[in-house]
Amino acid sequence: MVGPVFVVIRFRVGESEQAGFGERLQAAVDVLAQQKGFVAARTGRNVDDPELLALTLEFENIGSYRRALSPYDVKLTAVPLLSQAIDEPTAYEDLPGDLLS
Repeated sequence: MVGPVFVVIRFRVGESEQAGFGERLQAAVDVLAQQKGFVAARTGRNVDDPELLALTLEFENIGSYRRALSPYDVKLTAVPLLSQAIDEPTAYEDLPGDLLS
């Protein structure tokens, strides 16, 4: 079984819409943080393109991440926001030791 995973979810949000988006993003992180296997979350803004935002999540394993998306409160709060993400793969296996060895 794959060990720790991190999830990189990117959003394109106009600068004038970012305040409201930030509130929704915080609500999504809050509900995901209550799920079993959650480790940490970070948010950021791209330094070259201020409309490109990122949310990174860490979970104990891929199963924890996938199960974290199932509860009703997550579907109500986080999933609508996550559906606005840029369509690309998001979950990455944490590689131990030397990079790609």
